[in-house]
Amino acid sequence: MKRPSWEEYFMEIAHLVAKRSTCLRRQVGAVLVKDKHLLATGYNGAPSGISHCLDIGCLREELRIPSGERHELCRGLHAEQNAIIQAAKHGINIDGSTLYCTTAPCVICAKMLINAGIQRIVYRHGYPDDLSLRLLRETGLEFVSFSFSGSTREEETAR
Repeated sequence: MKRPSWEEYFMEIAHLVAKRSTCLRRQVGAVLVKDKHLLATGYNGAPSGISHCLDIGCLREELRIPSGERHELCRGLHAEQNAIIQAAKHGINIDGSTLYCTTAPCVICAKMLINAGIQRIVYRHGYPDDLSLRLLRETGLEFVSFSFSGSTREEETAR
């Protein structure tokens, strides 16, 4: 039996978290980690007390909004946003942490992650948002693509 690397371990957890998603278009999971300790998790879905797209349908599908555009026209929060909110709600300091996410962040999430002090983002699948990449590149935040072959690829890093 092969023991998973830390990167594989936390990315597997992000994939498990994504299974809680209530989004009809894309299931995304996020995990915030510092010093090999899990700080918070998040998945994409509607805020507490609001009907989920899984139950009532997708507004973005109804309006034919392409992926990566008009993020404000959605009932849900992104996984990265929910992870940050969960940490804040429980008083957990995420400054200097790493985000493991099943999908690369959009520009809104990228700005939140930058200001939250996230130092590294490890993602599995890309996302169609060039501005997000430009902002992450400008800050020097480490941004790497993950492959379950056990390796990461430094796709975007300005360090």
